[in-house]
Order: sequence, then structure tokens, then C-alpha cells
Amino acid sequence: MSKLETFYVQWSPRLLSVLRVVTAFLFVQHGSMKLLGFPPSEAFAGLKLFSLIGLAGVLELVGGQLLLLGLFTRPVAFILSGEMAFAYFMAHAPHGIDPVLNHGELAVLYCFIFLYLSASGNGVWSIDQVLHRRN
Repeated sequence: MSKLETFYVQWSPRLLSVLRVVTAFLFVQHGSMKLLGFPPSEAFAGLKLFSLIGLAGVLELVGGQLLLLGLFTRPVAFILSGEMAFAYFMAHAPHGIDPVLNHGELAVLYCFIFLYLSASGNGVWSIDQVLHRRN
């Protein structure tokens, strides 16, 4: 195996963890904006918790934090992937099918990153890995 191949094999699980953490960190902000008002956004002022957007905020905040920690990564990522597919078809697709034109690029990216995480797992830096090593 060449040095480059060794590097890729060694760093691939670590970069999977980095992808999970960065994606989750950004995703949590969507939930905190909706539910906690931070960062502030006029779009979510007066948001009702028991609404579709309120439910999305709960999934984004709680699910994003679980992914950030790497806890229950596969099932949480699968649920969040579904949430993002639902969000795309409910909020963006009615304005046209092209994600660039209907402003649905983030929903599509989150959907497929979460789908990938649900299949690949969490990487080496996660609570799931620590729990798995103990058993």
C-alpha cells in the first residue's frame, strides 16, 4: 500500500467524524433559531411549538445535538434525512423542481449527508464508538 493510500485509510474514519460534527453544528443552529430565537430571525417570531415548523425545530435541535455528540447516529441521521426530504417537497419543490432556483439546496444537501451518515455510521470520534468499545 502506498503512503497516500495509507493516509486515506487512516484519515477516512476521522474525516467522517469531522463531516458529522460540522454538519450537526450547522444543523443545530436551524433548530435554535426556530425554538430559542438564536441567532435571531424575524421569520420565526411567534412560532408555535405544535406546528410543522415547531416540530422541525425540535428535530433539528435535539437530533442535531445527538449527531454532534455521535449518539444514536444511524437512527437519528435516518430520521433527519427524512425530515429534510419532507421539508424539500413541502417548502421548496412547489416553487419549482430546481433546488438552486427554489432555495432548497440546503435541504437536499442535509438530506443526502444524513442519509450517508445513517449508512456509514459516525466515524471514530463519537459517544457511540466509546460505548461500542466498552462492550
